[in-house]
Amino acid sequence: MPKLTRAATLTMLSGLTTLTALTGADSAFGAGLAPPAGVAASQRPGFLSAADLPTYPGSSWTAGKIADGASPDVKMDRCLAKALGDGSNSWHRDFRTDLDASARQVSVQSSSVSAAKGRYTRINQDIKSCAGRIEQADPEAEATLRDYGRLDVEEGAHVYGLHTETSSGATDIRLLSVGRDGTRVTVVDWGQMGDFGDAPVKAFKKTTVTAVDKLR
Repeated sequence: MPKLTRAATLTMLSGLTTLTALTGADSAFGAGLAPPAGVAASQRPGFLSAADLPTYPGSSWTAGKIADGASPDVKMDRCLAKALGDGSNSWHRDFRTDLDASARQVSVQSSSVSAAKGRYTRINQDIKSCAGRIEQADPEAEATLRDYGRLDVEEGAHVYGLHTETSSGATDIRLLSVGRDGTRVTVVDWGQMGDFGDAPVKAFKKTTVTAVDKLR
């Protein structure tokens, strides 16, 4: 979950605000990626708890309720909206601290393994191209993406870092990961004010592994 000012950083994550690079998204989805209708609550993927998030100095994490859909903020997010914005057979959970960090997990139940693979690939592609779209939308913004590599958990996961600086001087760091287990795909989005040096990459990778393990 999820970046640009503290208030513009994380709407997507927990209600603060995510990226200044937010925009309305087309939720058009390929037919092969459409999940089935009517997944029962008992079939809902497992979610992270507050204790699974990277430790944050000066504040503990608070977890919100698991809610249906991808959340309105994800629907507007430049990195994730196209792959997750339709909200079909999706659930999300927001996390917050008392300071400037927040996070979000979004999980999707797909209709088949092939559909889940397609969504996983699409999310990876959209994250990789996100920095360019941010700068295209706001020529005065600077966005830099770092690829932190693949994680060996279930069918795989991938971790990225995204640093954004606005013309006003606001600088924010965001960590994003996507993972898959069978027909289920999950995205974890973390953010706070700062730059790459402030990102808890090692701890976030551990969080991502836990998120994928909990999908079953």
